[in-house]
Amino acid sequence: MNGMDITINATFLPHTDADASLAFYRDALGFELRKDVGYDGLRWLTVGPVDHPEMNIVLTPPAADPGITDDERRVIAEMMAKGTYGALMLASDDVDALFDHLQGTGAEVMQEPMDQPWGARDCAFRDPAGNTIRIQQLP
Repeated sequence: MNGMDITINATFLPHTDADASLAFYRDALGFELRKDVGYDGLRWLTVGPVDHPEMNIVLTPPAADPGITDDERRVIAEMMAKGTYGALMLASDDVDALFDHLQGTGAEVMQEPMDQPWGARDCAFRDPAGNTIRIQQLP
């Protein structure tokens, strides 16, 4: 099956406060809000970079799947509180300028820009739900 054109269209990250997550992804990162869907008291948001409609991040209520047990919900909540549940890698043509901008919005810094031993320059933030948002310098 070589030669097939497959892309990543969407990824999912949990949120614990839809409005706080929207402020981070739309107002701080500059993403656009594409969908805001409510159902049964829960809310799903789809956001993505303005010039890349093919890239979507769906911010979901954690553990909304009815097949998840109460024990699994508890573990997910514990992992989110520690920041070990969700992560996303973004890229920028100027990671240092983006870092300064995000830091200026009050976003929680996990790591200032640094050159990694494997050759990448990156920084990291925590979104309002505790997800790790790592941003890598484009070559």
